[in-house]
Amino acid sequence: MPIDINKDSPQIALKKLKARESILRKFEAIAGLGSWEVDLKTKKAIWSPQSYAIYGIQEGTDVTIDTFFSMVLPEYFSKAKEQLAQAMQSGKTLQCSCKIQRTDGKIRDILINARVIYNEEGESLKLIGTTQDITEIIEIQEEVKELAAIMEHSSNEIYIIDAHTYHYLYVNKGACSALGYTKKELLERTVKDINPDLTDEKIAALKAKFTKRGKVLRRTIHKRKDASLYEVQSYIYPIKYHREDAYVIFDTDISGLVALEREHSKQAKLLEYQAYHDALTDLPNRILFEDRLKQAIIAAQRHKQKFALLFLDLDQFKKINDSLGHNIGDKVLIEVAKRFRNRLREEDTFARLGGDEFTIILRNIKNERAAAKVAQKLINSLKEPLFIAQHTLHISTSIGISLYPNDSNNKEDLLKYADAAMYKAKEEGRNNFQFYSVEMTKDALSKVIMENSLRAAVTQKEFEVYFQPQYDTKKETIVGMEALVRWIHPHIGIIPPLEFIPLAQENGLIIEIDTIVMHKAMTQFSKWYKEGLNPGTLALNLSMRQLRENNFITKLLQTMEAYDFKPQWLELEVTEGEVMQNPEHSIKKLQRLSALGIEIAIDDFGTGYSSLSYLKKLPLNKLKIDQSFIRDLPKNEDDKAIVKAIIALGQNLNMKLIAEGVEAKEQRDFLLENNCNYIQGYYYAKPLKIDAIDRLLKQKS
Repeated sequence: MPIDINKDSPQIALKKLKARESILRKFEAIAGLGSWEVDLKTKKAIWSPQSYAIYGIQEGTDVTIDTFFSMVLPEYFSKAKEQLAQAMQSGKTLQCSCKIQRTDGKIRDILINARVIYNEEGESLKLIGTTQDITEIIEIQEEVKELAAIMEHSSNEIYIIDAHTYHYLYVNKGACSALGYTKKELLERTVKDINPDLTDEKIAALKAKFTKRGKVLRRTIHKRKDASLYEVQSYIYPIKYHREDAYVIFDTDISGLVALEREHSKQAKLLEYQAYHDALTDLPNRILFEDRLKQAIIAAQRHKQKFALLFLDLDQFKKINDSLGHNIGDKVLIEVAKRFRNRLREEDTFARLGGDEFTIILRNIKNERAAAKVAQKLINSLKEPLFIAQHTLHISTSIGISLYPNDSNNKEDLLKYADAAMYKAKEEGRNNFQFYSVEMTKDALSKVIMENSLRAAVTQKEFEVYFQPQYDTKKETIVGMEALVRWIHPHIGIIPPLEFIPLAQENGLIIEIDTIVMHKAMTQFSKWYKEGLNPGTLALNLSMRQLRENNFITKLLQTMEAYDFKPQWLELEVTEGEVMQNPEHSIKKLQRLSALGIEIAIDDFGTGYSSLSYLKKLPLNKLKIDQSFIRDLPKNEDDKAIVKAIIALGQNLNMKLIAEGVEAKEQRDFLLENNCNYIQGYYYAKPLKIDAIDRLLKQKS
């Protein structure tokens, strides 16, 4: 309520004045603003309650202008004095900011607005003004400055763009450095100038995302001033900038990260590829093949189609591996895979299961003739020799074929049947293809039963040793005996060696069978010698599996010692073909055996492919002429020539010679005439049991 000087009494005027002062003090408290006045003659000051609160002084305490200056921090003192002097001279309103230390020790920022009051003569009477605590404001300003400095000097790119024109309103040093532009150059450009993939359509899509999410995180491409490109991660947020709609963009160069991601993706794809492909031939492996076979069945069922599954195995590949090494063997597999692949369609699956085994899925074939045609193409592809590392190699393949849905509609049986047909192709002489038939499953089942029985036979030692005498035809005396195994099955009776020896060689049981034969034969021979009989030399068949065992020679010597069997009584027979699988290794092992006084004989000589250069290095004592050359003597001229050549070779190498399979007098006579004195065969004696040999030896003695 205003004061009316004409009507209000002094008491009412004073009352109104106090009311207005009270309101003013409340305004001061709300605004954090303190008022004051200073008598410039006495220097005494009058402070409002808010002023006392700002300076931290007890309300009512006597204060002067010196009270204020005593609280100003030293670094602001001179400036405050100077500004006050200027205000008194100029008469203008003084505005001064400084820091003070309150009585409680707290440092505060204050803003002073002051003016000098003059009398009629122009003399300065009072200094009146206000004090405002601006500590929070200063702190905010300093924080803003710090944040602005951080933004400006950040290595990340920071932009503010107009929300409508997309012109740059602000760019930091990091942006200028990354793009190669000056700040002035960038502020003359739009966001499209450095984002080559940013179209109006993409901008519209981004705005839609802002509406929905309020922010956007995306990857994009930046184009530098030199036209080079790099990838960034952008965080975009809508803001108000100078009271206008804008977007702030924080960009991080992620080129290194993207390169790592691409390399990681590349490595992941490579690992995935390697998981499903054969490392040597780059063909699908067993895992991928089985999946393709499953898919082929599904597709054939859906479209009512047929397909053929081919199972391929390379013939005699093991000999190449053993004789020339795995490095050459691997190159053979690579070359064979190339030849096979060139004979197949793009839609056919060609896989390597492992070793020298391959499979092919011929999809959507009309009939079995189509499968047969492809199989023959594959066989023909190997007719030309392989030229690998200065070696000319001849190889062939045996192929088994099963048909969907004729043979089966599940992948396990299709693969099993194709495998069975492949073994049938092997039995038929190799280098051919065979279609699956039910009989093959029966044969396979018989083979499984035979193998299980054979394993039981080894455990139960169901084997007997028969001996076939070897004769000196000139003296008509026994010079030795070959130990031959017979399987005495508890229910079937005698099973001939040809029915179980190949299976034993295939599954590795041959080592245990040979060991059983060795123990029984040495036991009997030692017994005969102790009885004063002369059985001559014991000929034992030695398989390469045994020879390759590291401790074979040690075991042999322990066995001989256990039965008091002398080295000169023993002759070990090795086949020509097995020796040549790894001739260097064979030579070393056989030389050690020969050094012990044990004789070494080559069995089935003439049926393999031995090199004479290796033959002369072997510590051989005897060549055994294979019965295939004896059977048609002396009628067959080719056999006569071969036998004569073998005899001549043996004599020139100072080796003994023995012919096996001699059954007729004319065969014996031919051999005797051509200086082959040692004979083994039915002409003299078939393989006999121990008691029959016992009687024969006693009769001869």
